[in-house]
Amino acid sequence: MKAGPEAEHEDEHDALVGFLDGLTRLLLSTSGEGAEQVERSVTSAARGLGGAASVAVLPDTATVAVTSHGRRTAIVVRAFPEVFRMDRVVALKPLLEEVAAGRLDVRRAGVRLTAITRAAPPYPWWAKLLGVVLFSVGFAPLMQPTWYEVGSTAVLAAVAACLAVAADRMPRLAMVLPLVAAVTVSLLALELFARSPAHGGPVLLMLPALFFFVPGDYLSAAAAELAAGYLTTGAVRLVYAVALLVQLYVGVVLGLVITGRPRQDLFDVAAGADLPRWALFASWIVFTAGALLAFAVPARLLGMLLVLVYLTVGVQTGFTRLVGDVGGTFTAAVVLGAVTTWLARRPGGPPRLVLVLPGFFTLTVGSLGMRGLTALAGGYAIEGFRDLTELVTLVTAIGTGLLLGAVLAQRPGAGT
Repeated sequence: MKAGPEAEHEDEHDALVGFLDGLTRLLLSTSGEGAEQVERSVTSAARGLGGAASVAVLPDTATVAVTSHGRRTAIVVRAFPEVFRMDRVVALKPLLEEVAAGRLDVRRAGVRLTAITRAAPPYPWWAKLLGVVLFSVGFAPLMQPTWYEVGSTAVLAAVAACLAVAADRMPRLAMVLPLVAAVTVSLLALELFARSPAHGGPVLLMLPALFFFVPGDYLSAAAAELAAGYLTTGAVRLVYAVALLVQLYVGVVLGLVITGRPRQDLFDVAAGADLPRWALFASWIVFTAGALLAFAVPARLLGMLLVLVYLTVGVQTGFTRLVGDVGGTFTAAVVLGAVTTWLARRPGGPPRLVLVLPGFFTLTVGSLGMRGLTALAGGYAIEGFRDLTELVTLVTAIGTGLLLGAVLAQRPGAGT
């Protein structure tokens, strides 16, 4: 039986391993910025607590080798990646800063980490439901700037939001949520709203209600990881994102089969615009408020997120007129990446992932994948391949643009 300093060192080592286990699990579950952020956070935390760690990361798994007090332990951590609890990301950043600066010992750090992981969501379930609806309604004018689009989206998104909230309590539903949501929205859109070409194509009526489930964040994170040299992680995340897109596509097609509508009904020609300019401007406020509730972002960040959304939209719109869609999207991603990195590196600043999230969604990359797949299913080969080609181009533009912006704004040797 060991006693004295040797036993104390073993206890300290075990406590460090336990803390890094919990930290890695939380970071993996919120790994919207990719593998580099997970690796950097774990290694700097271990260093701040008097040890050392080497990390090998995949989207849902990390192997962490911890060295301290003359001992070495390797652990394998698994967690499913998602972006639905941004309140945890916000609470984790100051803890990581204190740990990296050596202001906390491992036991106090562990207590605070446990409090973060066990904390209840900041908003009740109905607030998330409302958030998904607002998120979709705010996005709707980007598909078709018509009152009919906004009204139909409100109904379809309410149904999709009910499914999203139910999936939080039903793990089996969560596993097939994109498919179930797509089938349900497809059926309702085809039977209730897509009865006349004057209202636009069925795909354009469905997409805003399904936007919450479209994996645009995974696609762009995969592109950034590949660009940064994390080849295995980026490739795995890319495959997962494509699998989610295919689930949505199959769900839309199943709705078509169940209703007996011909494949050619899956066109996406837009109706004539009738929304006034003020409504288009205000839609981004609705969108940002919805994102805040849907992704559990603390309410105090609403003003900052609104500024970032309008900045992203303004840059993208202005540069698209000058250099086209790809150039405008890339420039907006660079600006968003640089500004959010600069804001996040300030003492007490919010995490970059939270700041990037609403602005990133304004670039709407994932919906192109859905439009391309459904256009192909409807027999519109040229339009489908055009949308899919544009998807690949814009995914790369957004991912590399955000990465370049972060590199330009980041201090040498500093994290985001």
